[in-house]
Amino acid sequence: MPIPFRHTRPPAPKSATGRTSEVFEQIAVDFGIERPPTFVVLSSAPELLSPAWALMRESLIAGAGSRTGKELAALGVSLANKCPFCADAHTVLLHATGDHALAEHLARGGTPENVEHARVLDWGRRTRVPGATLTPYPFPREQAPAYLGTALAFHFINRVVSALLTEQLLPGNAQRFRAVRSLAGRSVARTVRRTAVPGAALPLLDAPGPGPDWAAGTAVGPAYDALRTAALAGADLLDADDRTLVRETLWAWDGSHPPVVLRGFPNRRERPAARLAVLAALAPYRITEEDVDAWREPRHTDGSLVRLIAHGAFAAVERIETTMRVPVTHP
Repeated sequence: MPIPFRHTRPPAPKSATGRTSEVFEQIAVDFGIERPPTFVVLSSAPELLSPAWALMRESLIAGAGSRTGKELAALGVSLANKCPFCADAHTVLLHATGDHALAEHLARGGTPENVEHARVLDWGRRTRVPGATLTPYPFPREQAPAYLGTALAFHFINRVVSALLTEQLLPGNAQRFRAVRSLAGRSVARTVRRTAVPGAALPLLDAPGPGPDWAAGTAVGPAYDALRTAALAGADLLDADDRTLVRETLWAWDGSHPPVVLRGFPNRRERPAARLAVLAALAPYRITEEDVDAWREPRHTDGSLVRLIAHGAFAAVERIETTMRVPVTHP
């Protein structure tokens, strides 16, 4: 079977112990897929694995709202971020929810015929643009923590996947075939349609804070806070000037994708770490072997690369999250 990983060789999941093993066990039960590459690739930096899983679980899987709706939001995010691996995965998972016609209509590039479905998909797409007006929501206000958490989880996951995995969801791009998509979805249907208990991933985290106001009172908040802490710790792989460059670049970003010629990006020979972080944030699918090789030193392990990519990815997440126009109601 082709190896789906680029630039790193994660530890064999079967060799996992301790917290990492616990995370993979919970993923198998609640996601329905044992050792998915999406999370295996993070196991080179275990401190990122637990919170990344926790945020996805507590928002997409256990959060309030229909799974179909949240899959549509995640699909919109993945399309906006140009992440074909994740877009294909969400199409398969729509088969798992039982929405076979919707899944196939979207797989062919169509727009949902159901107006509410179309609004959720469009909402997911629009979350890529910092400061975009996201209200009125295309879902009930009380479901906002789960939908916002889902969108932000996949803004992070899309970027990690685009940087460190190939685009093929299944060997030989078998997900191109309708029968394969349907069969893959049906294989996890029982898990996807089961009601998950909120908060089960929180014991896998190390004393997270409550998280942002928009997630107050839900398990999404601590999960988001934990991922933020773990991902931003990757700043120690950048010097002070690089950190300033990444921050200023992200605050000037308007959500657009860079042109074919990467003008204005850090030079790989002069500032390889900054280049990787900025690419991870804005266009992770543009990271090349040359970019990684220019940065690599004997002290840079696979775990270091995952941490640097995660740092850049979350810099984009934070740029999006801190500019969200989110109405917060306090009790």
